[in-house]
Amino acid sequence: MSTLHRIAVLALPGVPPFELGIPSRVFGSAEDAEGGPLYEVTVCTADGAPVLSDAGFTVQPAAGPEALAAADTVIVPPTHAMPELSRGGPLPPEVRAAIAGIRPGTRLVSICSGSYVLAAAGLLDGRPATTHWNLAPEFRRAYPEVKVDDEVLFVDDGDVLTSAGVAAGVDLCLHMIRRDHGAAAANRAARMCVVPPWRDGGQAQFIDRPVPEPTLAGTSATRAWALEHLAEPLTLGRLAEHARMSLRSFTRRFREEVGMTPVQWLTAQRLELAKQLLETTDLPIDLVAHRAGIGSGNSLRAHMRTTFGISPAAYRRAFGTGAAPG
Repeated sequence: MSTLHRIAVLALPGVPPFELGIPSRVFGSAEDAEGGPLYEVTVCTADGAPVLSDAGFTVQPAAGPEALAAADTVIVPPTHAMPELSRGGPLPPEVRAAIAGIRPGTRLVSICSGSYVLAAAGLLDGRPATTHWNLAPEFRRAYPEVKVDDEVLFVDDGDVLTSAGVAAGVDLCLHMIRRDHGAAAANRAARMCVVPPWRDGGQAQFIDRPVPEPTLAGTSATRAWALEHLAEPLTLGRLAEHARMSLRSFTRRFREEVGMTPVQWLTAQRLELAKQLLETTDLPIDLVAHRAGIGSGNSLRAHMRTTFGISPAAYRRAFGTGAAPG
């Protein structure tokens, strides 16, 4: 019997209950094909004592800092009780000591402004990260060493992962399940949580901007149509024609709604389809590339190495149910 992956969730004073509950809910819904659990989630505090949430009730932890030291993954939800962190101030001594006790090589994760805690501990210096879009300017001033990207839902930098505001924590947890155990396990967990297994676009779609003219059509119908025709040549002109817009209007509206260009979005969707085919079929790499609309096997290899740092054959060996030469 395999050992469960141990996740410690650090509850700090002023923690929002929703974000605190995300890891337990999502990872607790992750099961293998036989229905067995894949993760063990423990909520802990820096000193083992209860903490007051920002909703006014007390959180009784299951453990203290020893859970952080034993964890394979440590997740830090936000805190609304440490305003000094927004100015680049120091962590409270007990929090700094608890984080210092985390074993080297442990995967570190933040949800929303939990990124402030990781940054204050110096764990994000020189690394890409994200946080809630509304906090990004403040975060950049407080932690200039961090490479902040405020247009994405989450950033996966290998052993350090950060997510944007609130529900983006769900997206990141599902991504981690997908990374650890494949798309099938992530999809099962998403169904149990009644959430989509993957959300298109990034934070740009949630940032407050002037509302587009109501006479303009949206691009959602064209996006839905494109997902059904990924194997076909989908030029920008063809997409704009389907949306009954000029190229310029379509490109502008698409970016307003999705937070990326049509070409970027198409590439992301095709790579997701290719990953699903690699995981669930034994199709040759060239045929996977063709069905995903990426062209040749060499093109798929180049895209996957650039985007995910792994070849299609290696990805299939890690996450697939079948095998085929790559």
